[in-house]
Amino acid sequence: MAVQTKVSFKTDAKPWWCPGCGDFAVLAALQRAATQLGLRPENVVLVAGIGCSGKIGDYFGSYNIHVLHGRTMPVAQGIKLANRNLTVIAASGDGDGYGIGLNHFIHAVRRNIDLTYIVMDNHIYGLTKGQYSPTSEKKFRTVTSPAGVYEQPIQPLVLALAAGATFVAQGFSSNVNQLTDLIMKAIRHKGFSLVNVLSPCVTFNKVNTYDFFRANLVDVADGGGHDPHDRTAAMRRITETGGLVTGLLYEEEGPSFQDYIPGYPETPLTEAKIDLPTSEWDKILKEHFG
Repeated sequence: MAVQTKVSFKTDAKPWWCPGCGDFAVLAALQRAATQLGLRPENVVLVAGIGCSGKIGDYFGSYNIHVLHGRTMPVAQGIKLANRNLTVIAASGDGDGYGIGLNHFIHAVRRNIDLTYIVMDNHIYGLTKGQYSPTSEKKFRTVTSPAGVYEQPIQPLVLALAAGATFVAQGFSSNVNQLTDLIMKAIRHKGFSLVNVLSPCVTFNKVNTYDFFRANLVDVADGGGHDPHDRTAAMRRITETGGLVTGLLYEEEGPSFQDYIPGYPETPLTEAKIDLPTSEWDKILKEHFG
């Protein structure tokens, strides 16, 4: 038997993210996590959305599908349902995932589809030159909000917990070791896993910077006593910190969506025998077309 060697999940494509962009660290953490888990590129699919974050698929050495704006969840769910043997990872930015893709996100959470969702949250639209995003803080000034943002920001961790998420974690681009560990745990988790990553945009967001997060972030384990199996405690911790908390906030073991589907086959659709004898085709044609 051939010895399985580790792979780096790297590609020859050169990232065009701005120097210092937090997404570099997210890519590195994802590559490390996949390697340490012993995954094989041919068994992994990365579904990437639109925006700076969407380029991650070009730099991660597995199958990659680059979808329409906000549509990572429908595609990722379809892939997982068609082939349960694949490790399916979706990647979005805060605009892609919590803006136009928010409805898909909520329904993927409540279904508890067995996939991992990594959201690079920089509180701004980077690719389109600095407009405010769904997670931008109130009063935040941008090219599209010169007088400050009027809306309350989306709180993705709270939304995920309220929708029934079975795995909720938050990482920070400056802490690659912790982020790698969180992604590994998310991939191992049976069910829907959200890893929100505070990933600074060094070009357009001069407020939510590395220094800002280093000065304000707390680890969920700080002070001890946090029970990651207590949804109420996780919600309380997020509220107390204003969302400026990292680590594994909540995890619940249990069946995933596929386990509830009557007759859902163990054999992936890609390997199923779907050929019918001519007599059966004749019956179908006669039934529907006379």
